[in-house]
Amino acid sequence: MEKYWSKIKTYVLLHKVISSIMALVIIFGGYLGYKKMKSTTGETRYVTALVEKGTIISSVSGTGQVSASSQIDIKPEVSGTITGIYVNPGDSVQEGKLLFSIDSTDAQKAVRDAEINLQNANLSLQKLQIQNSDTNLNTDLAKAYDDGFNTVSNTFLDLPGIMNGLNTMFFTSTVSQSTGQWNINWYEGQVIAEDADAVKIYKQNLIDSYDAALKAYNDNFDSYKSASRTSDNATIEALISKTYDTVKLISTAIKNANNYIDFVNSSIQKRSPNNTPAIITTHKATLSDYTSKTNTDLSNLLTIKTNITSSKDAFPNSNIDIQSAELAVKQKENALSDAKQNLSYYYVRAPFSGVMASIPVIKGDNASSGTTLGSIITSKKVAVISLNEVDVAKISLGEKGTLSFDAIPLLSISGKVVEVDSIGTVSQGVVNYNVKISFDTDDTRIKPGMSATADIITNVKQDVLTVPNSAIKKSGNISYVEMFSSPLPASTDGLQGTPSSIAPINQDVEVGASNDTLSEIISGLKEGDQIVVKTIVSSSSSSTAPSLINAVGGSGRNNAARVLR
Repeated sequence: MEKYWSKIKTYVLLHKVISSIMALVIIFGGYLGYKKMKSTTGETRYVTALVEKGTIISSVSGTGQVSASSQIDIKPEVSGTITGIYVNPGDSVQEGKLLFSIDSTDAQKAVRDAEINLQNANLSLQKLQIQNSDTNLNTDLAKAYDDGFNTVSNTFLDLPGIMNGLNTMFFTSTVSQSTGQWNINWYEGQVIAEDADAVKIYKQNLIDSYDAALKAYNDNFDSYKSASRTSDNATIEALISKTYDTVKLISTAIKNANNYIDFVNSSIQKRSPNNTPAIITTHKATLSDYTSKTNTDLSNLLTIKTNITSSKDAFPNSNIDIQSAELAVKQKENALSDAKQNLSYYYVRAPFSGVMASIPVIKGDNASSGTTLGSIITSKKVAVISLNEVDVAKISLGEKGTLSFDAIPLLSISGKVVEVDSIGTVSQGVVNYNVKISFDTDDTRIKPGMSATADIITNVKQDVLTVPNSAIKKSGNISYVEMFSSPLPASTDGLQGTPSSIAPINQDVEVGASNDTLSEIISGLKEGDQIVVKTIVSSSSSSTAPSLINAVGGSGRNNAARVLR
């Protein structure tokens, strides 16, 4: 053993540089491994993505063969009475020629209604744009401040009289002029002995509230005299708030005055029932008038404060209102487009050029989506694709698709759906329907019987909010995504996701169209929101710290990560 260690020592001394590098690599690697294992133990990490606007293309796929037959049955997509037949058997027809018409009274009404709804939506948008223009918003705000100064001015028509009246009512000697006793003290002297202590409390409440009101009034009156309707908005707004607070203090003083007089009068009634002094009746009537005036002033001041706040808030809210109106217009445009598309289904046109082979219906017959109105013989190639009952329900006549062929790997051509079977075939418990897709272009390399794969586009949604499918979760019939109240910062430790000790919240969403990777969000989110697309919960299989050898690749057990979707 000593010989073994002697050899190692000799090697290290002869190869100092190499040995130092190896030692540093082992130590640094062990540190990183240890840090990584320890830092992720028991933490939850979240992989996030942003809600973005994009395009969602939904499609269904199926396989089949190029048909040797060139006869296509013409079937309508809607039900109703046949009102017109514009061809005869043997006629040559060009692609797009009108062949049949079906009673479209209801569909035409739907188009008219959709046009009116769109006009109303446009008018509402134009009205909002006018109302929320910068000129009008500034005008409304300026008027609100001008009305505010007028309201303060009207208030100060009342306040001097009220304050002078309260002063005369309690702090002069109008009741007992011969003694020079203030009225407030005269009132105190009218109570019976047993009320002597209680009346002092009412009296002090009146004095304190009057002093507070008087101080606020004098300061407020100075501010009012130094301001004008041409003062800046901040000065006027501060004056309105100060006046509102002053009137509240005066209102409190009036209330305490009423309480004081009522208590004194009730004490007098104990000694001499039904003998209310005339001065009390006069003062009560005056205080009632003061109460009415201050209540009106408070209401007017509060209204103008609300109006100013609303006018200021109108600036940021105007964009939201206009965006909402624009969305309403977009919805009405889509509804009109759908109504026009539905109306077009009542007019059956030739999907391609050819010769009418047969017309088994007559004018006045009732037709449905399973009724064959006629057949066209054409030289166009057609692929017959088999779709299951779920996918076939998503497609309709005229939808575009892409065809590819096993025998010609680099060839891809476009086509459109020209026929959909109304009756499926059952094979081993599975129902399949044949769909015929005509080729938009011909290629001599394509032969009857060749295998074909079709991707049929069923829906295209442009400029919509999109999220990865992995972000959407369901609870019963409710769809939701997870998100944080504050966005998570980007990870800086080189690991997947960002750690967070706070769990995300659930945000309900309305989901629209989707494909294999993305889903449309109709409501519940806005562009730029950060959502969780994957949650990673890390756990350690060992509770002890790993050794240096284990950390750099020894036999120690590694941490395991469990991914929750």
